Amino acid sequence: MRVLSGIQPSGKLHLGNYFGMMKPALELQETGDAFLFIADYHALTSVSDPDVLRQATRDVALDFLACGLNTGKTVFYRQSDVPEIQELTWLLSIVTPMGLLERCHSYKDKVVRGLLASHGLFSYPVLMAADILGIQSDVVPVGQDQKQHVEVTRDIAIKFNQKFGDVFKIPEPAIRRTVAVVPGVDGQKMSKSYHNTIDLFGSAADTKKAVMRIVTDSKTVEDKKDPERCHVFALYRLFVTEAEAGAMAERYRAGGLGYGEVKKALCERLQAYFEPYRKQRDELQRDPERVNQVLRDGAVRARVEILKTLKAARRAVGLD
Repeated sequence: MRVLSGIQPSGKLHLGNYFGMMKPALELQETGDAFLFIADYHALTSVSDPDVLRQATRDVALDFLACGLNTGKTVFYRQSDVPEIQELTWLLSIVTPMGLLERCHSYKDKVVRGLLASHGLFSYPVLMAADILGIQSDVVPVGQDQKQHVEVTRDIAIKFNQKFGDVFKIPEPAIRRTVAVVPGVDGQKMSKSYHNTIDLFGSAADTKKAVMRIVTDSKTVEDKKDPERCHVFALYRLFVTEAEAGAMAERYRAGGLGYGEVKKALCERLQAYFEPYRKQRDELQRDPERVNQVLRDGAVRARVEILKTLKAARRAVGLD
């Protein structure tokens, strides 16, 4: 089974990225033929500063490698190091109906949030389809809110196959139902777009500051509280065992527990959880050529697979 995941380098990675995408991706490398790419072409729709893009791309590579990515089991590469993706995007675009792209809610949402309504943003799903279909992925793990991207990819692949013959495997979405929504400090879903994140590798001071900003209700220390309605508890339970989460939940319901105490406990658990990864990241950061070589090697491996697909697609449309 071949699995593909990708992540945009549009800013520092945060807890929502880790529990929503990174951790599941790292677990998948133990189950099949895994491909993981840094979607820097996609990031160009929202990042216009070249220095910011370079640094963000490097940070994503460092974060994944530090958190346990095994490049012996996962093909890890930078999207822009695989030029065949762009040609494949064009071949897919010739069978992609405008109406299909116009129905994509991601485009509408981003325009509402203020992003430029560019051709790149509009045709984003075709580039994503090239990413997925290029390596002939069987499965694409996504959150429920990203399911439409895979559905669009399936539609494009089916249309191409119907018109030119069977070239592309039809991928299946694997919905991550077991991953809870990670709340941001304001209670909404943690997202860079909402400026409500807690960075994976922020300084101890910045992490503490972010945790202390998590919104709570106005109940006093003595009041009984519902842990299931508390954003601090929702984050705390990500870092502890079920027994520890249950014990903390009982303290909520009994009263006599202040939110400040829980925030302090969350901060300690968060720091302890990522401390081994932080040490590994610091070591990698001191050896930039090692990281560059990992991405170069990954691109070579990815291009071997994608070139097979591109040659088949070129032959199908008459470009051989």
